[in-house]
Amino acid sequence: MNTPISPRITTLFNKNWQFQLARDEQRSDWHTVTLPHDWSILEQFSEQWDGATGYLPGGMGTYKKEFTNPLSADNQHAYLEFDGIYNNATIYLNDQKIHFQANGYAPFVLDITPFLSAENTLTIEVDRRRYVDSRWYTGSGIYRDVHLHITNQIHVPIWGSVITTQLNEDNTAEVTVDLSLTGLPCNQETAAQVATTISSVDSGALIQENIYNTTLSGNKAQVTIEHTINEAKKWHPDTPHLYQLNAKVIVDNQVVDCVTDTFGVRKIAFCKDNGFSINDQLTPIKGVCLHHDGGLVGAAVPDEVWVRRLNKLKACGVNAVRIAHNPASKRLLNLCDRLGVLVQDEFFDEWDFPKDKRLNMNDQHDDFISRGYTEHFQTDAEKDLKNTLKSHINHPSIFMWSIGNEIEWTYPRNVEATGFFDVSWDGNYFWSQPPHSPKKIKNLLDTLPEHQYNIGKTAQKLAKWVKELDTTRPVTANCILPSTSYLSGYADALDVIGFSYRRVIYDYAHQHYPNLPIIGNENLSQWHEWKAVSERPFVSGLFLWTGVNYMGETHGQWPTRTTDSGLLDAAGFEKSSFYLFQSLWSDEPIVHMTTIPAKEREIDFDIKTYHAQESDPDAWEQKLWVWPESNQHWNYQKDELILIEAVSNCETLTLFINGQSYGSRLLTEQKDRTFRWVVPFVEGKIELIGYDQDKIRATQSLTTSGAISDISVKDESANNEQYKQLVIQLMDFNGVPIKHQQQRLTFQLSGDITWVGADNGSIKNSAAHGNHWIQTKEGRALAIVKVLPGQKGELTVSLEDTQNSMSGQYSQTISLSTSL
Repeated sequence: MNTPISPRITTLFNKNWQFQLARDEQRSDWHTVTLPHDWSILEQFSEQWDGATGYLPGGMGTYKKEFTNPLSADNQHAYLEFDGIYNNATIYLNDQKIHFQANGYAPFVLDITPFLSAENTLTIEVDRRRYVDSRWYTGSGIYRDVHLHITNQIHVPIWGSVITTQLNEDNTAEVTVDLSLTGLPCNQETAAQVATTISSVDSGALIQENIYNTTLSGNKAQVTIEHTINEAKKWHPDTPHLYQLNAKVIVDNQVVDCVTDTFGVRKIAFCKDNGFSINDQLTPIKGVCLHHDGGLVGAAVPDEVWVRRLNKLKACGVNAVRIAHNPASKRLLNLCDRLGVLVQDEFFDEWDFPKDKRLNMNDQHDDFISRGYTEHFQTDAEKDLKNTLKSHINHPSIFMWSIGNEIEWTYPRNVEATGFFDVSWDGNYFWSQPPHSPKKIKNLLDTLPEHQYNIGKTAQKLAKWVKELDTTRPVTANCILPSTSYLSGYADALDVIGFSYRRVIYDYAHQHYPNLPIIGNENLSQWHEWKAVSERPFVSGLFLWTGVNYMGETHGQWPTRTTDSGLLDAAGFEKSSFYLFQSLWSDEPIVHMTTIPAKEREIDFDIKTYHAQESDPDAWEQKLWVWPESNQHWNYQKDELILIEAVSNCETLTLFINGQSYGSRLLTEQKDRTFRWVVPFVEGKIELIGYDQDKIRATQSLTTSGAISDISVKDESANNEQYKQLVIQLMDFNGVPIKHQQQRLTFQLSGDITWVGADNGSIKNSAAHGNHWIQTKEGRALAIVKVLPGQKGELTVSLEDTQNSMSGQYSQTISLSTSL
């Protein structure tokens, strides 16, 4: 064999791409972009587009990158690894078509070795003319990373290293490394060594090393190496300890390849009676669903944006995320590994039959722009699923694979068999028990006309593909009609059945099908959902819809372009639902209050005692996704009756206004976990004090604010991050935040910094995110700028007095830098 030049070289292939956009037969000029890149987020929001995908257009985008031949020896190979292109991407190298990738989320690898010349042009055409091919904002283009791998003839294929761990009772961990090798001489045996080391990512300390001698034959081979870690440090959401494996392949005393993988040691289990445990600790899943957009950055989300969001969700008590409804990016998975967030990774939103992208459920439109992945499912599903799984398999954060989301809508016989949609049934899908008994459902499934595809057979096929590659994690799905899924063969393919908004049938399911563990894979962000889980040990937990507001799923609702179901809004600011679940899920004492004129809510109150409650005291049991509007300020008309609402995990809350008590409320007396007072407004300070056993545990206050006098600019980025996330807040002369007035902010940059955009978190904000201005919401906005390592500059934030309410002109300048 030829002497290897060096072991594997892996580089990011993200810089110096040329991009051209074509839409409505108009082509833009070529311009330079750096990946990840989402062209749709840079466009203007407009009612002429569809709200299903956030009122932004698609088009045809062409990427072009010129590069010299990266190979320095005849026996080397070059591979391009794409983490995702949205979507329908045709890839050419030197004008020769080498691949078509329909799925916009699945990673894929291309061996470009046979197509290389001395000088090369890589061209990628992305067809996003079907811009309503989803039920949420997808983004457009090469919105995830691209890597170039250079290997020798004998090498480990990309994603060819699989690490599994077994945690023992004596706190040792058995680590098994299955290493694939390719490029071996076909007609001879090859003596090889595989040298492996395991080290701690946190400390860098070497844990163990191993040298494995073997003789390989055939073009491809498999090598298995065993390690034992003594006193293993476990990966857990509270203590996400990571290890690094380094494996060198040695032939004829030459290192021909070297691969590095990060992994964690943890033990996961689902029990039909006791729920989920990790490392033998019962751990209810306190999860949220996440779509993949990052607000104003679109689908090309910098790590810093995810870090800010994930850290806030963890502060709420969240320990898991469900990636809805397609696979996560490697960037996000790496962060979940590091920060300690369990991940349910989901493969598909539709299978054999399409969903309606505008209205959900079964397909009700047949226009070109709403055609989606179903058209490629029969030919591409196995490839896309297995590519995703192989790419993601070593991430310790992933603890479940989901094969599908709310698939049952698209199979007519499954819908009909439920009885929920019979014209004679007068119940409510969300709150009623299944109208048909299991016996009747089974009879209908056996007698209703068959269609081209069978949901049970497809589910079992998908689960089989998962198990061919990974038997260490359970397979789940998000079942919207579980009463039929139990009997259609769908549930037979699952290790854990997930319910979508069906908490009312937890008992029904456990009674009739007690051997299959249950989890809430999609749940309303309401107290009644967690109450149902916390009262039933056999339910493993839930995933709230959603962790963060997301763009899209707002067909026909202009200018509402963002779905308002998140614990955080699109700018990453905490909402009322966030604080409710923080009071439920966090060990820290919490008090959070909001205010609203009493006339704007349906409440009963006694002005003598200041006591208030909802007019329907049981309304909380059937609340859905969106919480009512409320305020974060104490600025109203004198003597106007104001409703004060609060959530807390303290035993008692006492309200004080300007030092005078307005009474106490006990948590045990609030069935909906919401404390309420109605009081006449008076300027000053309102304060809630939370007590446990007469000891003060937590407080919160609001103070009447005066005229605008200043602007606060707070950098919420971690040290030395390139993307600076700046929270701007209007302030009065006493430093009190002004939450009841809105102003237009303008931004000016100087120095070596790049403007990314601004947002105020409003679901109706239709200003293009790239504008250098934003209207505040609650007197607040988020701005993001990019500062490359070694660069620095200044951002000046100024107020435009659009309401003639300011006594002067106000601006604030902040210096920003990132060190090398």
